[in-house]
Amino acid sequence: MPEVQTILRRMRQNPKGVRFSDLCKVCDSYFGEARQRGSSHRIYGTPWRSDPRVNIQNDRGLAKAYQVKQVLRAIERLEEEHGSQR
Repeated sequence: MPEVQTILRRMRQNPKGVRFSDLCKVCDSYFGEARQRGSSHRIYGTPWRSDPRVNIQNDRGLAKAYQVKQVLRAIERLEEEHGSQR
């Protein structure tokens, strides 16, 4: 999915300017459907029980920068443990 890779590149360059909908696309691609979709939160399952967690929050259309960084760490861990799949 080139779109997901483009979003990932932008996330790495500027974690503060990521749209929530774009972060959802990346998380759906790497972690599957969110196991919980609250009003402003989405929680994704991971193969591990500890950090980094994948819990993201919609903040007026944008993702919170610290959560973008957590997602990036989770993707790195996933790729280390299961090989680069994207």
